[in-house]
Amino acid sequence: MEKVIVSCDEHVEWALDDFVDKYSETPLLNKVEKTQNISTTCEYCQNDAIYIVSNIDSPTKCG
Repeated sequence: MEKVIVSCDEHVEWALDDFVDKYSETPLLNKVEKTQNISTTCEYCQNDAIYIVSNIDSPTKCG
């Protein structure tokens, strides 16, 4: 099951804490790349989401 919380820079710590509290798992933290163009807002305020806290790997590749 996919578990995701999106957050702005200000609320990323809340998202990490909430993920661990809710799912009892260590989350992955991925920064939204400018090329992804998501139009999602932070789950704690109305600012643009910058981080994806989830249990799925990032679709971006390194190297």
